[in-house]
Amino acid sequence: MTTTPPYLTGHYSPVAEEVSATGLTVEGSLPPELTGRLLRNGHNPKPGVTPTHWFKGSGMVHGIRLRDGRAEWYRNRWVHTPALEGAPYMTERGPDLTASAAGTHVIEHAGRLLALCEANLPFELTSDLDTVGAYDFDGKLRTAMTAHPKEDPVTGELHFFGSSPFPPFLTHYVADAKGAITHSAEVPGATASLKHDFAITRRHVVFVEGNVTFDHTESSGIPYSWSDHQPSRIGVMPRGENGARHTRWFSIEPGNMLHVSNAYEDSQGRIVLEGPTVDREGFRLSWNWWIGAPERGSEPVTRSYTRRWVLDLTAGTVDEQIIDDLPVEFPTINEDYLGAENRYQYAISFPDEKGFGGYGIVKYDRTTGARRIHQIGDARMPSEAVFVPAADATGEDDGYLLTVVSDLKQNASQLLVLDASGLDRVATVHLPHRVSAGLHGSWIPDSTLDGSAS
Repeated sequence: MTTTPPYLTGHYSPVAEEVSATGLTVEGSLPPELTGRLLRNGHNPKPGVTPTHWFKGSGMVHGIRLRDGRAEWYRNRWVHTPALEGAPYMTERGPDLTASAAGTHVIEHAGRLLALCEANLPFELTSDLDTVGAYDFDGKLRTAMTAHPKEDPVTGELHFFGSSPFPPFLTHYVADAKGAITHSAEVPGATASLKHDFAITRRHVVFVEGNVTFDHTESSGIPYSWSDHQPSRIGVMPRGENGARHTRWFSIEPGNMLHVSNAYEDSQGRIVLEGPTVDREGFRLSWNWWIGAPERGSEPVTRSYTRRWVLDLTAGTVDEQIIDDLPVEFPTINEDYLGAENRYQYAISFPDEKGFGGYGIVKYDRTTGARRIHQIGDARMPSEAVFVPAADATGEDDGYLLTVVSDLKQNASQLLVLDASGLDRVATVHLPHRVSAGLHGSWIPDSTLDGSAS
């Protein structure tokens, strides 16, 4: 008997068609500074298509246009890549970097909207979410691009990397504030370990290699698996033209991290890195969910707990600890503090490995250690909470959290706007249909896009 994999059911059931809607209903009052677009990307295969892995589903971008206290439109569009029409990634000439699911993230840099998937080139979109095509930074990007680039809030530079299961395993790139690649370098000492996310500080680039590494025998179409023989490490590379040659690798406890919360240099010059991680069993249960195998967790992330590493570059030591026992993923911060010490960070809480507990928006106060949770409600699941600063903000948490809620009881979705300080509801925008859960998105203010009047 064939059963439907979990990534095509419940909150993750794909949306079957592209729609456009205007004049959305708003409950509460939308702050006027929320003038722009909330964009969400996620894996959403076409009807009749059952991918062998959650991450192989074709990307669909959902957009919600807010302006001057109104919710002007919602629209959703598949990212029209060759893979959407069935083109294979592997060809007789090697991998086709344009044959992308393009379903992991969507960002803006230098006025361009880019849909991202870490095994491929970015795909450029218009402000109305139509697909322009593969984008290779005027020919200077010749590898895949991570789905989690980092824009330095001070310099405006975009840091990103390309990783590969074959040499060169890791290449670091910098694009300037105008979108031109100004630097690239192979990172020495890297391995075939899966590198999904990374971090920047004011002075360093920080890479994480966990125990998940290339495995040609893996049959799901994503050739990675857990290996006890793959060392788990953190790589620290000084920023700058010649930084790669000074990269250092630090051994850490076994595990795997998908997403970074933040990293920074503390007052003693140590690097502090935080993010949710899973152990061997947590990865097994999560991976089995991603491929629809038996003995899987009840959620796509299982046993995912926030971990902190403190790297003393002078002593050559790493102190690490799990700092919270709540299962969380999709960490976010006020991006103005990216690479600098942040007091607050946010995440999505999940039921535990036995299915107990609900979904919520979590706020951590790293100074006091306090944890606050906004419970979403029965049969309701939030997306990654995107922070948007308030007008004339003076404090780090002066702003709003934007999350798209999947509501199974109503077979509907809403954009929920929370006050980031107390997690109180500010406004709800009703969307024309339910939006499938996962993965990542961005708030794109009008000031960053040309032709934003539409």
